[in-house]
Amino acid sequence: MIIGVPKEIKSNENRVALTPAGALELTRRGHTVYVQSTAGVGSGFEDAEYISNGAQILSTAAEVWAIAEMIMKVKEPIQEEYARCRPNQLIFTYFHFASSEELTKAMIASGAICLAYETVETHDRQLPLLIPMSEVAGRMAIQEGAKYLEKPSNGRGVLLGGIPGVAPGKVLVIGGGIVGTQAAKMAAGLGAQVTLLDVSLNRLRYLSDIMPANVITMYSNEYNIRRLIQTHDLIVGAVLIPGAKAPKLITRDMLKLMRPGTVIVDVAVDQGGCFETTRATTHADPTFIIDDVVHYCVANMPGAVPFTSTVGLTNATLPYAIQLAQKGWQKACTDNNELKLGLNVVQGKVVYKGVSDAFGLPLESVESVL
Repeated sequence: MIIGVPKEIKSNENRVALTPAGALELTRRGHTVYVQSTAGVGSGFEDAEYISNGAQILSTAAEVWAIAEMIMKVKEPIQEEYARCRPNQLIFTYFHFASSEELTKAMIASGAICLAYETVETHDRQLPLLIPMSEVAGRMAIQEGAKYLEKPSNGRGVLLGGIPGVAPGKVLVIGGGIVGTQAAKMAAGLGAQVTLLDVSLNRLRYLSDIMPANVITMYSNEYNIRRLIQTHDLIVGAVLIPGAKAPKLITRDMLKLMRPGTVIVDVAVDQGGCFETTRATTHADPTFIIDDVVHYCVANMPGAVPFTSTVGLTNATLPYAIQLAQKGWQKACTDNNELKLGLNVVQGKVVYKGVSDAFGLPLESVESVL
């Protein structure tokens, strides 16, 4: 198969979809890998390293898109890339369709096969291609939140770890999945007092067993959220429903309950956000303030640590990419139910329920395209 890796062009996105190590694994199996020149530089990988591991370098994105049977990306295509997507071309990337009707309709019109990293799912409901980026984003939520709690960033002026004689800051994490677990661990490691919410009692039992003493678990409901946001300095939204819009767990009226300078970090922003006041921001302009509450809603948080993110992502995606290249997308998705669940939009048809529900679009069975 001919595999293309274009350079990411979304604002401040420095990741790349494939490392030189990944290129080597594909080329040694007889596949052809084309990488756009300088695509890996932001993650610390020079063109020469790709070449020495079997890849070929093309000068422009147009060349890569035109020749590739499978495009591997990190972020969803943006407007200037829509016209480059062509019928029957496999695009393997994060799409997060439910947060963008424009993108969804553009990919339907393209006729491409859109296989979304974020909905590839194992038999035990794990999301293996979302996990590494969720791990990064969860840890970054605390790193960034701690920074924006500083007074020059309009925060409350609270040091999360406190000092002897001064109580540490309080962190509320809503959602006990991968993002929430990593956020709680990071905050606890800094010495903060952490409250971790989830709706699954089994998950709360597990988290209660593994977390350090400065993390307490509570059941997630509106009553508890309204009460806790009044006393916590940093609030992390970490709730994800695979392939669908995130639920709005903190509403506009709740901001009035928070103290001025409270920081809220919405890690679910790619799926529309779990705060009603969320709007996507960028690393160049990461925050905005409503009712004296600092909102950090960067839509590609792992893009700020591209070396870590790129290596972690390739570790997860490469086994699936190899299957797609070896077998072709139809046989690979027929043989592997995890990959089949990644199919969202195929040759003009919506085949994933979360996308159909988000925009009221007709839903076709995935079997009809296989």
